[in-house]
Amino acid sequence: MEEKILNKIDEISNQMIDGIKSIVQINSVQSEATENAPFGLGIQQALEATLELASSLGFETENVDNRVGIVKYGCGDDYIGIMGHLDVVPVGDGWNHDPFSAYEDETGRIFARGILDNKGPILANLYALYAIKELGIKTKHPIWILFGTNEETGFEDLKYYLKKKKPPIMGWTPDCKYPVVYAERGRGVYQISCGYDKQAVFNEWINEYILTSDEYANKLGLDIKDKEFGMMQLRNRKLVNVDNKLAFSFTLSYPACISNEEIMQQVASKLVDGLELNCVVNFDPVRFDKDCFLCKTLKDTYEKVTGMDGTPVTTTGGTYAKLMPNIVPFGPSFPGQKGIGHNPNEWMDRKDIITNAKIYALSMVRVANGE
Repeated sequence: MEEKILNKIDEISNQMIDGIKSIVQINSVQSEATENAPFGLGIQQALEATLELASSLGFETENVDNRVGIVKYGCGDDYIGIMGHLDVVPVGDGWNHDPFSAYEDETGRIFARGILDNKGPILANLYALYAIKELGIKTKHPIWILFGTNEETGFEDLKYYLKKKKPPIMGWTPDCKYPVVYAERGRGVYQISCGYDKQAVFNEWINEYILTSDEYANKLGLDIKDKEFGMMQLRNRKLVNVDNKLAFSFTLSYPACISNEEIMQQVASKLVDGLELNCVVNFDPVRFDKDCFLCKTLKDTYEKVTGMDGTPVTTTGGTYAKLMPNIVPFGPSFPGQKGIGHNPNEWMDRKDIITNAKIYALSMVRVANGE
């Protein structure tokens, strides 16, 4: 059966690439909300076009109040969930081709905003499921592909979804890297603020503890290392607008050996009179047992399709797994593929899209038929 699935992916590969290009060509950067488009007209167009595409492939679909689209295969309440997103980050400068043209060069490399992050991968999952459907393969648990619309700017889509629907019993988000990611760092955004009468104190403190700190937050005394997650990372240092206050924010990507509460205590211990510390947002670390059924199954499937080592890994990034219970990051980037998403000339190779679809199709069948 698995060889039939792999062959079917090859058979539908051109159809899949054409379908992906049609969605990638939609500018789905978040814009002003309207009555029926909570994250802007471009994102709404991408969601509607994706659900129309899925319907044309013979799937049952559901639109959860224009926040999340669902493509369903099979019956039952305990579903396997695969969640990606249709929203993309702003284009920026430095592109060699129109960022929404889905330009493909002679090597089969496709350039477009969103081709990797995340339209290409989540649509590869749709076509993986299509191959399963076309072969008439039945699964013990239903499989749902979930198309989010607000991953890049706040996860409001997923927060809304979880108020309306129960989470999957297991699954993945194709919005990170291979092999399967069993653990994500925590991520906290912290803000230092004060009144304008304390500007001199504010400037001195920010210079001393943030701007001259290394990327591991050594000046804050947070340069800690975890054997699984690696070093603390200090990111996104910037002045921010807060009513009637001076304010500066920074992000810490932190390993599981420290908690948000401990971070707050450590930063607070460095403060001087007149400065205020707030945690603007926090996502706790996510961690699965590397030997659990889900991680082991995805590891074995990745190794079967690619022939590469599938030992589960950790990530410094943040995905839907931060909020959606029971899912892990899984793909789409292969080892050595870094610095592509969010940058000019974002790309994904045709052959990699096809390999992704093969990995995802076998994973769906194995996970959905498991205990």
